[in-house]
Amino acid sequence: MERPVTTLFMLMSVDGKISTGSTDELDVDRDFPKIDGLKEGLHQYYEIEQTTDLWSFNTGRVQAKMGVNEKEMPAKTPVSFVLLDNHHLTEHGVRYFCARSKQFVLITANPDHPAFKVDKENLHIIYQERISLKEALERLKADYGCGRLTVQSGGTVNSLFLREKLFDYVDIVVAPVLVGGKDTSTLIDGKSIASDRELSALGVLKLTECLPLEDSYIRLRYEVIS
Repeated sequence: MERPVTTLFMLMSVDGKISTGSTDELDVDRDFPKIDGLKEGLHQYYEIEQTTDLWSFNTGRVQAKMGVNEKEMPAKTPVSFVLLDNHHLTEHGVRYFCARSKQFVLITANPDHPAFKVDKENLHIIYQERISLKEALERLKADYGCGRLTVQSGGTVNSLFLREKLFDYVDIVVAPVLVGGKDTSTLIDGKSIASDRELSALGVLKLTECLPLEDSYIRLRYEVIS
């Protein structure tokens, strides 16, 4: 395979929501720990997260929402981070990930991104005039030795992975909650299929594990077969 083996790893509600609402002020990481019936079992998701691949893919928008543009510099981790970002990260946010990452790869179509002002040995920039996830993943493997990649991005970018057939596995922790709301982000957002000619874009899955966790949480693991 010319690209890394990819796994979509996410926490979602029973109705497929990956946020608690439609605004950036609402977020599962901030809100679930406050809610009785959810906070008790939430630790299991973070414990499983610690066992995922040593290369992690996310987006600048998600990370900006989590406050990396204002946070103090973190300790170094063994994880290499890949972020897709055009304008959400500030220079501070870029330096935050340089401090946190073994290797930090930024994918961007913005020639004026603040990352170009940062001189760090572990910072690598994949600049594309038009974003191609497939080509970016191929470069991750060829240039930086990324063999396996865990994807934890938002619903819109997840949809690009899906439509380009770039997912190999799906690993989902389901929280015992219904969120609702048509404008609340789901596991896969993006453009909807509008005709039967587009059905080849579906991601068909084979269940490999269904594991009940404590406090009514469930872990579902799938292999993508088409």
